[in-house]
Amino acid sequence: MALTRRQKEVVDYLADFIERKGYSPSYEEIAEGIDLNSIATVHKHISALEAKGYLKRGFNQSRSVEISESYLAERGRGPVAAESVPLLGRIAAGRPVEQMAQGEALQFSDFRGNASTYALQVRGESMIDDHICDGDFVLIEKADSVRDGEIVVALVEGHETTLKRFYREAGGMIRLQPANATMEPILVPAPAVEVQGRLIAVMRKYRN
Repeated sequence: MALTRRQKEVVDYLADFIERKGYSPSYEEIAEGIDLNSIATVHKHISALEAKGYLKRGFNQSRSVEISESYLAERGRGPVAAESVPLLGRIAAGRPVEQMAQGEALQFSDFRGNASTYALQVRGESMIDDHICDGDFVLIEKADSVRDGEIVVALVEGHETTLKRFYREAGGMIRLQPANATMEPILVPAPAVEVQGRLIAVMRKYRN
């Protein structure tokens, strides 16, 4: 579908920004990059480009825009490879702790993620028997449906997150199982648990 001049400027800016930095720009960065005065105008152009199939975005997330492969092919480029993922906070590997938003990013030269992939830093030792230690970084793929036994990020009772193995139990209960023989599992009703992602990688830094 044909693009207006401004829509082409927006999608070109997005493609160039993602190619350089590995993640999508914020609406504020788009506005500044192509000299638009209004964030609402950026939102309008993004919505139009999404409707025309040139990009897709995560719900209510300004940094989760992906360029369509068909558009990249038009420009003679392959799919955009993410060189960094957002560092959103620290995740409990002991008792659950409140999730925090962070404006940082991690570089992963050996991984090729997408806008649904993010990183968390582990705090605690409840997953140590799975070789996930305090201070490790975990790479998480967003998911709301997982298999029993997978290591997941779980939101507990709407305000606390934890990294545990996920199991469905009888009576509509969920068991969040630590990998540490000295710690007890977290057993909660299924409606009180929201799975936010599954573990896909662990990264450990040994030296500064």
